[in-house]
Amino acid sequence: MARYIDASCKLCRREKQKLFLKGAKCFTDKCPIERRNYAPGQHGQSRRAKISEYGIQLREKQKIRRMYGLLESQFRNYFEKALRTTGKTADALVKLLERRLDNVVFRMGFAPSRKTARQLITHGHFSINNMPVNIPSYLLDAGDVIRVNDKSKKLDVIHGSMKRMKDGSMLPWLSLDKANLAGTFLQIPERADIPLPANEQLVVELYSK
Repeated sequence: MARYIDASCKLCRREKQKLFLKGAKCFTDKCPIERRNYAPGQHGQSRRAKISEYGIQLREKQKIRRMYGLLESQFRNYFEKALRTTGKTADALVKLLERRLDNVVFRMGFAPSRKTARQLITHGHFSINNMPVNIPSYLLDAGDVIRVNDKSKKLDVIHGSMKRMKDGSMLPWLSLDKANLAGTFLQIPERADIPLPANEQLVVELYSK
C-alpha cells in the first residue's frame, strides 16, 4: 500500500501551521514551525503571497487530509461517502474522519499522534468490544469500547502518551478509563464540538468543480 515516507514536518511547514504529526515534538521548541514557518524547498521563502481561489481550496483540502494522515484516494472516498449522507456534506465528511479508529485512539491519548496510532492498531494492540481489530480505518459507532490488549498494557509509547493527557481534557463524545486503559466512543460528535482548525466547506467547493 502506498504511504508517505518523507519528513512529516515538511507537511506542517507547507501548510504553515501545526498539524500535530510528530507527537510530543510538536509541543517543544524543536518543532520546525517555531523556527521556519515557511514552505519547505529552495523557494519556500519567496513564494507569492497572492493565492487564487482554487489555491485556497486546495490548501484547505491538503491540510485536512494531512491532519488525518490519508492518501488522496482515501480522502476522496470519504468525500463520496459524505455526499451520499443526509445533511451538510462538509459536516458529514468531518464526522466520518473523526470516527476512524486511529483518530479515536489518538484523541483518547493512547498514542502521541495519528501516525503512531495507526502503527499500534496495525500491530494488534487494541480491541473493540472485546474483539481484536487491526484496521486503522475502522469506523466506530456509538457505544463502542476500545481497549488496550492485556499484552500491550506495558508499552512505553502508550504510557508516555497517557501521561500527557490532562484531567478534564477529554472531548465530550469520548470517555476514558485510565486505570484500565480503555475508552468509550459515546456518540458521533457534532461538527461544532470537533477541534479541527479548518474550513471543510472549501473541500466541498473544490471537489464540486
